[in-house]
Amino acid sequence: MAGSAPELVFAPLGGVGEIGMNLSIYGLGSERRRQWLAVDFGVSFAAEEQLPGVDLILPDVRYLEEERRNLAGIVLTHAHEDHFGALVDLWPRLKVPVYATPFAAALLNAKCESEPLAPKIPVNVVACGSRFEVGPFDVELVTMAHSIPESNALIIRTPAGTVLHTGDWKLDETPILKDPTDEAKLRALGEEGCLALVGDSTNAVREGRSPSEADVARSIAQLVKTAPRRVAVTTFASNVARLRAVAQAAEAAGREVVVVGRAMERIVAVARETGYLDGVPEFRGVEVYGYLPPDKVVALCTGSQGEPRAALARIAENQHPDVTLTPGDRVIFAARAIPGNEKAISRVLNGLIEQGVEVITDRTHLVHVSGHPRRAELESLIRWTRPSILIPVHGEALHLHEHALLARDLKVRHVIRCRNGDLVRLSGEPRIIDELPAGRLYKDGDLILEADSRTVADRRRLSFAGTVSIALAMTGKGTLAADPSVDLVGIPERDREGGPIAEAVYRAIIDAVEQMPRGQRRDPDSVAETVRRAVRALIAERWGKKPMCHVHVLAV
Repeated sequence: MAGSAPELVFAPLGGVGEIGMNLSIYGLGSERRRQWLAVDFGVSFAAEEQLPGVDLILPDVRYLEEERRNLAGIVLTHAHEDHFGALVDLWPRLKVPVYATPFAAALLNAKCESEPLAPKIPVNVVACGSRFEVGPFDVELVTMAHSIPESNALIIRTPAGTVLHTGDWKLDETPILKDPTDEAKLRALGEEGCLALVGDSTNAVREGRSPSEADVARSIAQLVKTAPRRVAVTTFASNVARLRAVAQAAEAAGREVVVVGRAMERIVAVARETGYLDGVPEFRGVEVYGYLPPDKVVALCTGSQGEPRAALARIAENQHPDVTLTPGDRVIFAARAIPGNEKAISRVLNGLIEQGVEVITDRTHLVHVSGHPRRAELESLIRWTRPSILIPVHGEALHLHEHALLARDLKVRHVIRCRNGDLVRLSGEPRIIDELPAGRLYKDGDLILEADSRTVADRRRLSFAGTVSIALAMTGKGTLAADPSVDLVGIPERDREGGPIAEAVYRAIIDAVEQMPRGQRRDPDSVAETVRRAVRALIAERWGKKPMCHVHVLAV
């Protein structure tokens, strides 16, 4: 009807039912004339045993590519990889305006400069707490405490209603860096009227409130002060408040900080550029580590998630070219495992312990606090903003379920559980009204692959059962022109009775060719398929597994 308010819709394209890969879109207008706002562009990290060779998982943005002319822009809530890490690879497909606060903009620029094939992404730098327009959307930033500088919630105002998109946040009255969560602005939103709250669910299963970053700083200061020899600290490189706390602890103990790892070096440079390490003495390069007395050094290392190429994993394997640890040294794990990284972290912990190093984790000491809200904090936010609709995001099924239950207990009128790709109508009668294309892309080296491409599936098969490569030369009369060439990769040398498998494969090839009718032997495709079947059957009989088998037939 003429003069009626436009429809407001929401859809997650990543970050729902999972931790990471956050990408949400808001649409305003009728179905045929809808303009879009994207919030965040994150990645997820691949587990090697499930996706061998895949470096990163990215959201599938084919729907946004189709709607590119109607996409007003991308607003970043903060600069964690799971919220902005996909921009480098996917922004060239869209080429729309990007809005970010100074720290996120500087880190994105540093990330692009460090990757040879990265595009130059122009960023509209917006001040913390500012209000600006992105197409038809009126966006206001709300300062939120989190484990990285300049984390923001977004108040998205439209003629069809106002949404609070929380991003990552917590309540911390004594943060190390700058301002706590802006309670006054959130309460004012509740007075103004909040149609929908789209909120972080990561810690919805945990009761109470998260401890403060200041509590961690005091604990780390005591651990550094009492350490008899070297200290190494590993944490998320992006946690600049934690880096500052480590630096202050080192200074109080008369120690110098040595930065170990490229990701840590990059964050430190950006933090100094944007003023978050003002007043902190300059850190030293890794080349001076071996020259400092053991009781005068704190090594700030990458590798809190057990990443195999990161500094701490190499130290744990005695493979780092510049840094070693010896019995009596102390390592502080000032981080918690991201789900899926537990095995990798255990390998690092075990390697350090076998070297006689004292390892301290959050099991026994307050060396880490989450940057996400527990239930009491979620309850406070709901009471302040009084939304009509609550949509849990950023979490696995259990987290989303618990967040939804809490909202219902607090009498939120509409609680909508959705999945990636669900299109939710917020204005009018709130409900899921459609499904948009959504899925995953894989970053494999310098390439972006479709999730259903054969590449990764073939690698899984290779890792499970190996491969056989066979080359045959056949004459025009259908006879072998030379001995077959056979290469077995990832296949045991001997079967259960001790017989050499390679010899058995060779005989199976000869027998398969000789048993074929002579006319079929002149057809390379028939020969290849007959040999392939024979070899796979032979190996399955001798080993119990069927490998990949490639047969190349050359007619001579």
